[in-house]
Amino acid sequence: MPLSSEQVAENLALVQESICSAAQKAGRRPEAVRLVAVSKTHPPETIEAALHTGHRLFGENRVQEAQAKWPALKADYPDTRLHLIGPLQSNKARAAVDLFDVIETVDRPKLARALARHMDEADRRPDIFIQINTGDEPQKAGVSPAEADALIALARDDLRLPVTGLMCIPPQDEEPSLHFAFLREIAGRHGLTELSMGMSADYEVAIPFGATFVRVGTAIFGTRQSFQAAE
Repeated sequence: MPLSSEQVAENLALVQESICSAAQKAGRRPEAVRLVAVSKTHPPETIEAALHTGHRLFGENRVQEAQAKWPALKADYPDTRLHLIGPLQSNKARAAVDLFDVIETVDRPKLARALARHMDEADRRPDIFIQINTGDEPQKAGVSPAEADALIALARDDLRLPVTGLMCIPPQDEEPSLHFAFLREIAGRHGLTELSMGMSADYEVAIPFGATFVRVGTAIFGTRQSFQAAE
């Protein structure tokens, strides 16, 4: 059952407070850590509850689902920024360029080349994050750490993509701080300042390691709902 508008607003405020507290404890400015409210599987009316509070930064996992929800929401709230935080197929690259303001999950040369081509065609250049598979998990998206330097160089230097940062999802059974530190190290050697890391269970851990975006869904919107985009 979807949460009420009041519950969503209360949860959003609590997450923002905990981000502020974690940033202050780490000696960072709270405004340096931005909250991506992850609205995947949640219907437009639930998202609007967060929009009504003034929040304008959201994340979706699937292009098709976002296409079904966000054009109308963006028309009503044109200052909204939308991040793609789920795996992206190369054949959906054009749609992603058209809809998203940030694409966080670039993890292979083929996708980087497709995005570069479609950005040129659409004359639209959403920011790009390279997703690093910090745990080298075979079942998970993200470029291997051993191949990360080459992909970053290809995307930023050769293809001239607007690469601004890195993203990771640590293994569930490992200490996340080790992976957050690793991602920060990779970003540092490339002069990248944006780090998307930390989700509902570990965003407070990510903040001392330099997270500039934390991706939080369940702690705001509750358990996943059953929104399905039409095929």
